[in-house]
Amino acid sequence: MDFLAHHILSVVLFTPLVGALLLLFIPRERENAHKIAGNVFGVLGFLVSLPLLRWFKPEWGGFTFEEAADWIPSIGAKYHLGIDGISLLLVMLTTFLGMIAILSSWSAIHLRTKEYYILLLLLQTGMIGVFVSLDFFLFYVFWEVMLVPMYFLIGVWGSDRRLYAAIKFFLYTLAGSVVMLLAILALYFYAPVSANGTRTFDVPTLLAAAQHFSDALKVWLFWGFFFAFAIKVPMFPFHTWLPDAHTEAPTAGSVILAGVLLKMGTYGFIRFSLPLLPADAAMRARIIHIVIVLSLIGIIYGALVCLMQKDMKRLIAYSSVSHLGFCTLGIFALTPNGLAGSVLQQINHGISTGALFLIVGVLYERRHTRMISEFGGLATPMPSFAAIYLIVSLSSLGMPLLNGFIGEFTILQGAFQVSKAWAAWGSLGVVLGAAYLLWLYQRVMFGPVTQFANEDLPDLNLREYATLVPLVILAFWIGIYPKPFFAFIEKPVQKIVEQVNPNFYQVQRAKLPPAEFHAAAAETK
Repeated sequence: MDFLAHHILSVVLFTPLVGALLLLFIPRERENAHKIAGNVFGVLGFLVSLPLLRWFKPEWGGFTFEEAADWIPSIGAKYHLGIDGISLLLVMLTTFLGMIAILSSWSAIHLRTKEYYILLLLLQTGMIGVFVSLDFFLFYVFWEVMLVPMYFLIGVWGSDRRLYAAIKFFLYTLAGSVVMLLAILALYFYAPVSANGTRTFDVPTLLAAAQHFSDALKVWLFWGFFFAFAIKVPMFPFHTWLPDAHTEAPTAGSVILAGVLLKMGTYGFIRFSLPLLPADAAMRARIIHIVIVLSLIGIIYGALVCLMQKDMKRLIAYSSVSHLGFCTLGIFALTPNGLAGSVLQQINHGISTGALFLIVGVLYERRHTRMISEFGGLATPMPSFAAIYLIVSLSSLGMPLLNGFIGEFTILQGAFQVSKAWAAWGSLGVVLGAAYLLWLYQRVMFGPVTQFANEDLPDLNLREYATLVPLVILAFWIGIYPKPFFAFIEKPVQKIVEQVNPNFYQVQRAKLPPAEFHAAAAETK
Protein backbone atom coordinates (compact mmCIF):
# COMPACT_ATOMS: atom_id res chain seq x y z
CA MET A 1 0.00 0.00 0.00
CA ASP A 2 2.87 2.38 0.85
CA PHE A 3 4.49 1.65 -2.50
CA LEU A 4 1.25 2.53 -4.29
CA ALA A 5 0.88 5.74 -2.30
CA HIS A 6 4.43 6.89 -3.07
CA HIS A 7 4.52 5.75 -6.71
CA ILE A 8 0.89 6.16 -7.75
CA LEU A 9 1.75 8.24 -10.82
CA SER A 10 4.22 5.63 -12.09
CA VAL A 11 1.60 2.92 -11.57
CA VAL A 12 -1.01 4.91 -13.50
CA LEU A 13 1.53 5.76 -16.21
CA PHE A 14 2.88 2.27 -16.86
CA THR A 15 -0.19 0.06 -16.33
CA PRO A 16 -1.22 0.39 -20.01
CA LEU A 17 2.39 -0.26 -21.07
CA VAL A 18 2.42 -3.51 -19.05
CA GLY A 19 -0.76 -4.53 -20.88
CA ALA A 20 0.87 -3.78 -24.24
CA LEU A 21 3.91 -5.89 -23.32
CA LEU A 22 1.77 -8.83 -22.19
CA LEU A 23 -0.19 -8.69 -25.45
CA LEU A 24 3.06 -9.35 -27.30
CA PHE A 25 3.08 -12.89 -25.89
CA ILE A 26 -0.48 -13.78 -26.98
CA PRO A 27 -0.49 -15.71 -30.30
CA ARG A 28 -1.62 -13.67 -33.29
CA GLU A 29 -4.54 -15.95 -34.21
CA ARG A 30 -6.27 -15.65 -30.80
CA GLU A 31 -8.43 -12.64 -31.61
CA ASN A 32 -10.75 -12.91 -28.60
CA ALA A 33 -7.79 -13.13 -26.24
CA HIS A 34 -6.45 -9.86 -27.66
CA LYS A 35 -9.81 -8.17 -27.11
CA ILE A 36 -10.17 -9.49 -23.56
CA ALA A 37 -6.61 -8.51 -22.58
CA GLY A 38 -6.97 -5.06 -24.13
CA ASN A 39 -10.24 -4.40 -22.28
CA VAL A 40 -8.91 -5.78 -18.98
CA PHE A 41 -5.97 -3.38 -19.06
CA GLY A 42 -8.22 -0.55 -20.24
CA VAL A 43 -10.42 -1.04 -17.16
CA LEU A 44 -7.38 -1.63 -14.93
CA GLY A 45 -5.79 1.59 -16.18
CA PHE A 46 -8.86 3.49 -15.05
CA LEU A 47 -9.16 1.67 -11.70
CA VAL A 48 -5.55 2.36 -10.68
CA SER A 49 -6.12 6.08 -11.35
CA LEU A 50 -9.13 6.30 -8.98
CA PRO A 51 -6.99 6.59 -5.79
CA LEU A 52 -5.75 9.93 -7.17
CA LEU A 53 -9.23 11.37 -6.66
CA ARG A 54 -9.39 10.11 -3.09
CA TRP A 55 -5.87 11.11 -2.02
CA PHE A 56 -5.66 14.46 -3.80
CA LYS A 57 -6.44 17.46 -1.58
CA PRO A 58 -7.64 20.50 -3.57
CA GLU A 59 -6.31 22.89 -0.94
CA TRP A 60 -2.70 21.78 -1.60
CA GLY A 61 -2.45 24.00 -4.67
CA GLY A 62 1.03 22.98 -5.88
CA PHE A 63 2.35 19.81 -7.49
CA THR A 64 1.68 16.62 -5.51
CA PHE A 65 2.45 12.87 -5.72
CA GLU A 66 5.89 13.93 -6.99
CA GLU A 67 8.45 11.30 -7.97
CA ALA A 68 11.98 12.21 -8.97
CA ALA A 69 14.98 10.10 -9.97
CA ASP A 70 18.09 10.71 -12.05
CA TRP A 71 17.62 9.52 -15.61
CA ILE A 72 20.37 11.01 -17.81
CA PRO A 73 22.59 12.90 -15.32
CA SER A 74 25.06 14.04 -17.97
CA ILE A 75 22.47 16.41 -19.47
CA GLY A 76 20.38 17.01 -16.34
CA ALA A 77 17.32 15.04 -17.43
CA LYS A 78 15.31 13.43 -14.64
CA TYR A 79 12.37 11.09 -14.29
CA HIS A 80 10.24 13.72 -12.55
CA LEU A 81 6.48 13.29 -12.25
CA GLY A 82 3.85 15.35 -10.45
CA ILE A 83 0.32 16.67 -10.85
CA ASP A 84 -1.82 19.57 -9.73
CA GLY A 85 -5.61 19.89 -9.97
CA ILE A 86 -5.51 20.72 -13.70
CA SER A 87 -3.41 17.74 -14.72
CA LEU A 88 -5.35 15.49 -12.34
CA LEU A 89 -8.61 16.10 -14.23
CA LEU A 90 -6.87 15.52 -17.58
CA VAL A 91 -5.28 12.27 -16.36
CA MET A 92 -8.68 11.03 -15.16
CA LEU A 93 -10.22 12.00 -18.50
CA THR A 94 -7.46 10.05 -20.29
CA THR A 95 -7.89 6.84 -18.30
CA PHE A 96 -11.70 7.04 -18.46
CA LEU A 97 -11.97 7.71 -22.20
CA GLY A 98 -9.20 5.21 -22.90
CA MET A 99 -11.22 2.48 -21.20
CA ILE A 100 -14.36 3.41 -23.16
CA ALA A 101 -12.51 3.69 -26.48
CA ILE A 102 -11.01 0.23 -26.07
CA LEU A 103 -14.44 -1.24 -25.24
CA SER A 104 -15.97 0.45 -28.29
CA SER A 105 -13.56 -1.49 -30.54
CA TRP A 106 -14.86 -4.95 -29.60
CA SER A 107 -16.97 -5.58 -32.70
CA ALA A 108 -15.43 -2.94 -34.98
CA ILE A 109 -11.88 -4.30 -35.35
CA HIS A 110 -11.15 -7.73 -36.79
CA LEU A 111 -7.90 -7.08 -38.67
CA ARG A 112 -4.59 -7.33 -36.79
CA THR A 113 -6.31 -7.10 -33.42
CA LYS A 114 -3.11 -7.83 -31.50
CA GLU A 115 -1.28 -4.82 -32.95
CA TYR A 116 -4.38 -2.65 -32.63
CA TYR A 117 -4.75 -3.11 -28.88
CA ILE A 118 -1.00 -2.81 -28.30
CA LEU A 119 -1.00 0.55 -30.06
CA LEU A 120 -4.05 1.78 -28.13
CA LEU A 121 -2.37 0.93 -24.82
CA LEU A 122 0.91 2.55 -25.91
CA LEU A 123 -1.03 5.67 -26.88
CA GLN A 124 -2.58 5.70 -23.42
CA THR A 125 0.86 5.67 -21.78
CA GLY A 126 2.10 8.49 -24.01
CA MET A 127 -0.88 10.73 -23.25
CA ILE A 128 -0.71 10.20 -19.48
CA GLY A 129 3.04 10.87 -19.62
CA VAL A 130 2.46 14.29 -21.18
CA PHE A 131 0.14 15.34 -18.34
CA VAL A 132 2.32 14.12 -15.45
CA SER A 133 5.84 15.03 -16.66
CA LEU A 134 7.66 17.77 -14.76
CA ASP A 135 10.86 17.45 -16.80
CA PHE A 136 11.00 19.03 -20.26
CA PHE A 137 13.06 16.19 -21.72
CA LEU A 138 10.65 13.58 -20.36
CA PHE A 139 7.68 15.66 -21.53
CA TYR A 140 9.09 15.83 -25.06
CA VAL A 141 9.72 12.06 -25.14
CA PHE A 142 6.09 11.32 -24.24
CA TRP A 143 4.86 14.03 -26.65
CA GLU A 144 6.66 12.26 -29.51
CA VAL A 145 5.90 8.71 -28.35
CA MET A 146 2.18 9.48 -28.59
CA LEU A 147 2.59 10.41 -32.26
CA VAL A 148 3.60 6.95 -33.53
CA PRO A 149 0.64 4.85 -32.26
CA MET A 150 -1.90 7.37 -33.55
CA TYR A 151 -0.18 7.43 -36.95
CA PHE A 152 -0.56 3.66 -37.29
CA LEU A 153 -4.10 3.59 -35.85
CA ILE A 154 -5.20 6.00 -38.58
CA GLY A 155 -3.00 4.56 -41.33
CA VAL A 156 -3.83 0.86 -40.83
CA TRP A 157 -7.37 0.75 -39.40
CA GLY A 158 -8.77 3.96 -40.90
CA SER A 159 -11.15 4.55 -43.83
CA ASP A 160 -10.49 4.97 -47.54
CA ARG A 161 -8.10 7.97 -47.38
CA ARG A 162 -6.35 6.77 -44.25
CA LEU A 163 -2.75 7.03 -45.51
CA TYR A 164 -3.20 10.63 -46.63
CA ALA A 165 -4.78 11.55 -43.28
CA ALA A 166 -2.11 9.70 -41.26
CA ILE A 167 0.81 11.31 -43.09
CA LYS A 168 -0.78 14.77 -42.83
CA PHE A 169 -1.34 14.29 -39.08
CA PHE A 170 2.25 13.10 -38.61
CA LEU A 171 3.86 15.93 -40.59
CA TYR A 172 1.83 18.71 -38.99
CA THR A 173 2.48 17.44 -35.46
CA LEU A 174 6.15 16.77 -36.13
CA ALA A 175 6.62 20.30 -37.52
CA GLY A 176 5.24 21.74 -34.30
CA SER A 177 7.32 19.36 -32.19
CA VAL A 178 10.59 20.42 -33.82
CA VAL A 179 9.92 24.10 -33.14
CA MET A 180 8.98 23.25 -29.53
CA LEU A 181 12.25 21.31 -29.16
CA LEU A 182 14.18 24.42 -30.17
CA ALA A 183 12.25 26.44 -27.57
CA ILE A 184 13.01 23.83 -24.89
CA LEU A 185 16.73 23.90 -25.78
CA ALA A 186 16.71 27.71 -25.62
CA LEU A 187 15.17 27.55 -22.13
CA TYR A 188 17.76 24.94 -21.16
CA PHE A 189 20.79 26.94 -22.33
CA TYR A 190 19.66 30.45 -21.36
CA ALA A 191 18.77 29.42 -17.81
CA PRO A 192 21.62 29.94 -15.34
CA VAL A 193 23.79 26.97 -14.40
CA SER A 194 23.17 25.58 -10.89
CA ALA A 195 25.65 25.92 -8.03
CA ASN A 196 27.22 22.54 -8.78
CA GLY A 197 27.79 23.50 -12.42
CA THR A 198 25.02 21.42 -14.01
CA ARG A 199 22.01 22.31 -16.14
CA THR A 200 18.50 20.96 -15.73
CA PHE A 201 15.34 20.25 -17.72
CA ASP A 202 13.19 20.59 -14.60
CA VAL A 203 9.95 22.37 -15.57
CA PRO A 204 9.36 24.49 -12.41
CA THR A 205 13.04 25.48 -12.28
CA LEU A 206 13.26 26.55 -15.91
CA LEU A 207 9.95 28.42 -15.89
CA ALA A 208 11.03 30.26 -12.74
CA ALA A 209 14.35 31.15 -14.40
CA ALA A 210 12.47 32.36 -17.50
CA GLN A 211 10.87 35.13 -15.42
CA HIS A 212 14.27 36.87 -15.45
CA PHE A 213 14.79 36.60 -19.22
CA SER A 214 14.50 39.64 -21.43
CA ASP A 215 11.08 40.29 -22.94
CA ALA A 216 12.48 39.84 -26.45
CA LEU A 217 13.68 36.33 -25.58
CA LYS A 218 10.37 35.52 -23.86
CA VAL A 219 8.47 36.47 -27.02
CA TRP A 220 10.52 34.05 -29.13
CA LEU A 221 10.10 31.29 -26.56
CA PHE A 222 6.36 31.95 -26.35
CA TRP A 223 5.88 31.64 -30.11
CA GLY A 224 8.06 28.53 -30.24
CA PHE A 225 5.81 26.72 -27.78
CA PHE A 226 2.69 28.35 -29.23
CA PHE A 227 3.33 26.90 -32.70
CA ALA A 228 3.45 23.32 -31.36
CA PHE A 229 0.42 23.70 -29.10
CA ALA A 230 -1.65 25.62 -31.68
CA ILE A 231 -1.19 22.75 -34.16
CA LYS A 232 -2.17 20.20 -31.54
CA VAL A 233 -5.31 22.07 -30.35
CA PRO A 234 -5.75 22.83 -33.35
CA MET A 235 -6.26 26.57 -33.64
CA PHE A 236 -7.21 28.33 -36.83
CA PRO A 237 -5.33 28.37 -39.27
CA PHE A 238 -3.38 25.27 -38.14
CA HIS A 239 -6.48 23.08 -38.10
CA THR A 240 -6.52 21.51 -41.57
CA TRP A 241 -5.07 18.16 -40.46
CA LEU A 242 -7.88 17.57 -37.97
CA PRO A 243 -10.94 16.90 -40.19
CA ASP A 244 -8.99 14.37 -42.27
CA ALA A 245 -7.55 12.58 -39.23
CA HIS A 246 -10.92 12.47 -37.44
CA THR A 247 -12.82 11.33 -40.50
CA GLU A 248 -10.44 8.55 -41.49
CA ALA A 249 -9.56 7.24 -38.00
CA PRO A 250 -11.38 4.23 -36.51
CA THR A 251 -14.02 5.10 -33.90
CA ALA A 252 -11.72 4.55 -30.92
CA GLY A 253 -9.03 6.66 -32.60
CA SER A 254 -11.49 9.52 -33.12
CA VAL A 255 -12.66 9.32 -29.48
CA ILE A 256 -9.07 9.47 -28.19
CA LEU A 257 -8.05 12.12 -30.70
CA ALA A 258 -10.94 14.47 -29.86
CA GLY A 259 -11.23 13.56 -26.20
CA VAL A 260 -7.60 13.67 -25.10
CA LEU A 261 -4.99 14.44 -27.77
CA LEU A 262 -6.33 17.90 -28.54
CA LYS A 263 -6.18 18.73 -24.81
CA MET A 264 -2.42 18.27 -24.87
CA GLY A 265 -2.28 21.57 -26.79
CA THR A 266 -4.49 23.50 -24.37
CA TYR A 267 -2.62 21.94 -21.42
CA GLY A 268 0.65 23.14 -22.96
CA PHE A 269 -0.73 26.67 -23.27
CA ILE A 270 -1.65 26.69 -19.57
CA ARG A 271 1.46 24.99 -18.23
CA PHE A 272 4.21 26.42 -20.47
CA SER A 273 3.01 29.30 -22.67
CA LEU A 274 1.33 31.53 -20.08
CA PRO A 275 4.44 31.77 -17.81
CA LEU A 276 6.46 32.86 -20.88
CA LEU A 277 4.33 35.91 -21.66
CA PRO A 278 6.51 39.06 -21.68
CA ALA A 279 6.30 41.45 -18.75
CA ASP A 280 6.00 44.53 -20.98
CA ALA A 281 2.30 45.45 -21.06
CA ALA A 282 2.23 46.54 -24.71
CA MET A 283 4.03 43.43 -25.99
CA ARG A 284 1.80 41.18 -23.89
CA ALA A 285 -1.36 42.91 -25.10
CA ARG A 286 -0.34 42.44 -28.75
CA ILE A 287 0.30 38.73 -28.26
CA ILE A 288 -2.95 38.17 -26.39
CA HIS A 289 -4.90 40.12 -28.99
CA ILE A 290 -3.50 37.93 -31.79
CA VAL A 291 -4.35 34.70 -29.95
CA ILE A 292 -7.84 35.88 -28.99
CA VAL A 293 -8.62 36.91 -32.57
CA LEU A 294 -7.48 33.49 -33.84
CA SER A 295 -9.64 31.84 -31.16
CA LEU A 296 -12.74 33.82 -32.13
CA ILE A 297 -12.16 33.12 -35.83
CA GLY A 298 -11.86 29.41 -34.98
CA ILE A 299 -15.11 29.48 -32.98
CA ILE A 300 -17.15 31.04 -35.78
CA TYR A 301 -15.36 29.51 -38.77
CA GLY A 302 -15.54 25.99 -37.33
CA ALA A 303 -19.27 26.36 -36.66
CA LEU A 304 -20.02 27.77 -40.13
CA VAL A 305 -18.09 24.99 -41.86
CA CYS A 306 -20.07 22.42 -39.83
CA LEU A 307 -23.25 23.69 -41.50
CA MET A 308 -21.82 22.72 -44.91
CA GLN A 309 -20.76 19.14 -44.16
CA LYS A 310 -22.28 16.01 -45.68
CA ASP A 311 -20.28 13.52 -43.60
CA MET A 312 -21.36 13.15 -39.94
CA LYS A 313 -17.84 12.49 -38.70
CA ARG A 314 -16.37 15.43 -40.59
CA LEU A 315 -19.06 17.70 -39.13
CA ILE A 316 -18.17 16.62 -35.59
CA ALA A 317 -14.48 17.07 -36.40
CA TYR A 318 -15.01 20.70 -37.41
CA SER A 319 -17.10 21.22 -34.28
CA SER A 320 -13.91 20.52 -32.30
CA VAL A 321 -12.24 23.50 -33.99
CA SER A 322 -15.10 25.66 -32.73
CA HIS A 323 -15.26 24.17 -29.22
CA LEU A 324 -11.51 24.31 -28.65
CA GLY A 325 -11.64 27.95 -29.72
CA PHE A 326 -13.68 28.55 -26.54
CA CYS A 327 -10.95 26.84 -24.51
CA THR A 328 -8.17 29.06 -25.90
CA LEU A 329 -10.40 32.13 -25.48
CA GLY A 330 -10.76 31.31 -21.79
CA ILE A 331 -7.05 30.62 -21.33
CA PHE A 332 -5.85 33.89 -22.87
CA ALA A 333 -8.52 36.03 -21.22
CA LEU A 334 -6.17 35.61 -18.21
CA THR A 335 -9.01 35.74 -15.69
CA PRO A 336 -9.85 33.11 -13.05
CA ASN A 337 -13.26 32.39 -14.55
CA GLY A 338 -11.88 32.17 -18.08
CA LEU A 339 -9.09 29.82 -17.10
CA ALA A 340 -11.22 27.63 -14.81
CA GLY A 341 -13.98 27.49 -17.43
CA SER A 342 -11.42 26.54 -20.08
CA VAL A 343 -10.13 23.59 -18.05
CA LEU A 344 -13.66 22.38 -17.32
CA GLN A 345 -14.65 22.85 -20.96
CA GLN A 346 -11.71 20.66 -22.00
CA ILE A 347 -13.18 17.91 -19.85
CA ASN A 348 -16.67 18.63 -21.21
CA HIS A 349 -15.46 18.49 -24.80
CA GLY A 350 -13.84 15.12 -24.17
CA ILE A 351 -17.10 13.77 -22.77
CA SER A 352 -19.52 15.25 -25.31
CA THR A 353 -17.49 14.97 -28.52
CA GLY A 354 -16.18 11.55 -27.51
CA ALA A 355 -19.81 10.44 -27.13
CA LEU A 356 -20.72 11.95 -30.51
CA PHE A 357 -17.97 9.95 -32.21
CA LEU A 358 -19.17 6.80 -30.44
CA ILE A 359 -22.68 7.51 -31.76
CA VAL A 360 -21.38 7.85 -35.32
CA GLY A 361 -19.46 4.61 -34.76
CA VAL A 362 -22.68 2.83 -33.76
CA LEU A 363 -24.34 3.90 -37.02
CA TYR A 364 -21.26 3.08 -39.10
CA GLU A 365 -21.10 -0.48 -37.74
CA ARG A 366 -24.71 -1.01 -38.82
CA ARG A 367 -24.74 0.80 -42.17
CA HIS A 368 -21.04 1.23 -43.16
CA THR A 369 -21.68 4.82 -44.20
CA ARG A 370 -21.34 8.19 -42.48
CA MET A 371 -23.18 10.27 -45.07
CA ILE A 372 -26.02 12.28 -43.54
CA SER A 373 -28.18 11.77 -46.63
CA GLU A 374 -28.18 7.99 -46.02
CA PHE A 375 -30.11 8.40 -42.77
CA GLY A 376 -33.43 9.82 -41.64
CA GLY A 377 -36.21 8.70 -39.30
CA LEU A 378 -33.86 6.57 -37.14
CA ALA A 379 -35.81 7.47 -33.99
CA THR A 380 -38.44 4.91 -35.06
CA PRO A 381 -36.29 1.74 -35.21
CA MET A 382 -33.75 2.99 -32.58
CA PRO A 383 -35.62 4.88 -29.80
CA SER A 384 -33.02 4.34 -27.05
CA PHE A 385 -30.25 5.43 -29.40
CA ALA A 386 -32.30 8.54 -30.30
CA ALA A 387 -32.71 9.49 -26.62
CA ILE A 388 -29.00 9.19 -25.80
CA TYR A 389 -28.02 10.97 -29.02
CA LEU A 390 -30.34 13.87 -28.14
CA ILE A 391 -28.84 14.22 -24.64
CA VAL A 392 -25.31 14.19 -26.05
CA SER A 393 -26.20 16.78 -28.72
CA LEU A 394 -27.75 19.07 -26.09
CA SER A 395 -24.65 18.57 -23.94
CA SER A 396 -22.37 19.58 -26.80
CA LEU A 397 -24.37 22.69 -27.71
CA GLY A 398 -24.42 23.95 -24.10
CA MET A 399 -27.94 23.31 -22.82
CA PRO A 400 -28.41 24.28 -19.12
CA LEU A 401 -28.26 21.34 -16.66
CA LEU A 402 -25.71 19.65 -18.95
CA ASN A 403 -21.94 19.98 -18.81
CA GLY A 404 -21.36 22.15 -21.89
CA PHE A 405 -23.37 25.03 -20.45
CA ILE A 406 -21.22 25.32 -17.32
CA GLY A 407 -17.97 25.48 -19.26
CA GLU A 408 -19.14 27.91 -21.96
CA PHE A 409 -20.90 30.19 -19.45
CA THR A 410 -17.81 30.42 -17.23
CA ILE A 411 -15.53 31.11 -20.21
CA LEU A 412 -17.81 33.84 -21.55
CA GLN A 413 -18.06 35.34 -18.07
CA GLY A 414 -14.26 35.43 -17.83
CA ALA A 415 -13.95 36.94 -21.31
CA PHE A 416 -16.64 39.53 -20.53
CA GLN A 417 -14.55 40.79 -17.59
CA VAL A 418 -11.86 41.79 -20.09
CA SER A 419 -13.80 42.69 -23.24
CA LYS A 420 -17.51 42.73 -23.98
CA ALA A 421 -16.71 42.28 -27.68
CA TRP A 422 -14.87 38.99 -27.02
CA ALA A 423 -17.88 37.64 -25.13
CA ALA A 424 -20.28 38.82 -27.86
CA TRP A 425 -18.38 37.10 -30.67
CA GLY A 426 -18.03 33.98 -28.52
CA SER A 427 -21.78 33.94 -27.92
CA LEU A 428 -22.32 33.86 -31.68
CA GLY A 429 -20.41 30.57 -31.71
CA VAL A 430 -22.85 29.15 -29.13
CA VAL A 431 -25.81 30.01 -31.38
CA LEU A 432 -24.15 28.50 -34.46
CA GLY A 433 -23.26 25.40 -32.43
CA ALA A 434 -26.91 24.85 -31.60
CA ALA A 435 -27.76 25.33 -35.28
CA TYR A 436 -25.48 22.65 -36.73
CA LEU A 437 -25.98 20.10 -33.95
CA LEU A 438 -29.79 20.32 -33.95
CA TRP A 439 -29.91 20.38 -37.75
CA LEU A 440 -27.79 17.23 -37.86
CA TYR A 441 -30.03 15.53 -35.29
CA GLN A 442 -33.17 16.52 -37.19
CA ARG A 443 -31.87 15.17 -40.51
CA VAL A 444 -30.69 11.86 -39.04
CA MET A 445 -33.37 11.05 -36.48
CA PHE A 446 -36.67 12.71 -37.43
CA GLY A 447 -39.11 12.30 -40.30
CA PRO A 448 -39.99 9.10 -42.18
CA VAL A 449 -37.45 6.31 -42.69
CA THR A 450 -36.11 7.28 -46.11
CA GLN A 451 -33.84 4.26 -46.75
CA PHE A 452 -35.03 0.66 -46.83
CA ALA A 453 -31.82 -0.45 -45.08
CA ASN A 454 -32.70 1.71 -42.04
CA GLU A 455 -36.10 0.17 -41.32
CA ASP A 456 -34.90 -2.69 -39.12
CA LEU A 457 -31.69 -1.31 -37.64
CA PRO A 458 -31.10 -2.85 -34.19
CA ASP A 459 -31.13 -0.54 -31.18
CA LEU A 460 -28.20 -0.22 -28.79
CA ASN A 461 -26.79 -3.44 -27.36
CA LEU A 462 -25.41 -3.91 -23.85
CA ARG A 463 -21.81 -3.09 -24.80
CA GLU A 464 -22.87 0.13 -26.53
CA TYR A 465 -24.89 1.14 -23.47
CA ALA A 466 -21.76 0.52 -21.39
CA THR A 467 -19.78 2.99 -23.52
CA LEU A 468 -22.42 5.74 -23.77
CA VAL A 469 -24.32 5.74 -20.46
CA PRO A 470 -21.27 6.65 -18.28
CA LEU A 471 -20.65 9.67 -20.51
CA VAL A 472 -24.31 10.74 -20.21
CA ILE A 473 -24.12 10.42 -16.40
CA LEU A 474 -20.98 12.57 -16.32
CA ALA A 475 -22.65 15.18 -18.55
CA PHE A 476 -25.53 15.52 -16.08
CA TRP A 477 -23.23 15.44 -13.05
CA ILE A 478 -21.06 18.33 -14.28
CA GLY A 479 -24.10 20.23 -15.51
CA ILE A 480 -26.00 19.97 -12.22
CA TYR A 481 -23.19 19.92 -9.63
CA PRO A 482 -19.83 21.14 -11.01
CA LYS A 483 -18.48 22.22 -7.61
CA PRO A 484 -16.12 19.21 -7.09
CA PHE A 485 -14.53 19.80 -10.49
CA PHE A 486 -14.01 23.52 -9.87
CA ALA A 487 -12.57 22.69 -6.43
CA PHE A 488 -9.74 20.71 -8.03
CA ILE A 489 -8.68 23.57 -10.30
CA GLU A 490 -9.36 26.60 -8.07
CA LYS A 491 -5.90 26.80 -6.44
CA PRO A 492 -3.82 26.14 -9.60
CA VAL A 493 -5.89 28.67 -11.55
CA GLN A 494 -5.48 31.30 -8.83
CA LYS A 495 -1.73 30.68 -8.78
CA ILE A 496 -1.44 31.04 -12.56
CA VAL A 497 -3.51 34.24 -12.69
CA GLU A 498 -1.50 35.78 -9.85
CA GLN A 499 1.68 35.01 -11.79
CA VAL A 500 0.68 36.08 -15.32
CA ASN A 501 -1.95 38.77 -14.56
CA PRO A 502 -1.10 40.10 -11.09
CA ASN A 503 -3.19 43.27 -11.49
CA PHE A 504 -6.44 41.38 -12.04
CA TYR A 505 -7.39 40.83 -8.39
CA GLN A 506 -6.50 44.42 -7.45
CA VAL A 507 -8.63 45.83 -10.26
CA GLN A 508 -11.58 43.59 -9.40
CA ARG A 509 -11.47 44.50 -5.71
CA ALA A 510 -11.30 48.18 -6.55
CA LYS A 511 -14.73 47.81 -8.15
CA LEU A 512 -16.28 46.20 -5.04
CA PRO A 513 -18.17 48.02 -2.26
CA PRO A 514 -15.95 48.59 0.84
CA ALA A 515 -17.40 45.70 2.89
CA GLU A 516 -16.93 43.18 0.08
CA PHE A 517 -13.46 44.58 -0.68
CA HIS A 518 -12.25 43.96 2.88
CA ALA A 519 -13.82 40.49 2.89
CA ALA A 520 -12.02 39.61 -0.37
CA ALA A 521 -8.73 40.98 0.93
CA ALA A 522 -9.06 38.97 4.16
CA GLU A 523 -9.86 35.83 2.18
CA THR A 524 -6.69 36.24 0.09
CA LYS A 525 -4.55 36.70 3.19
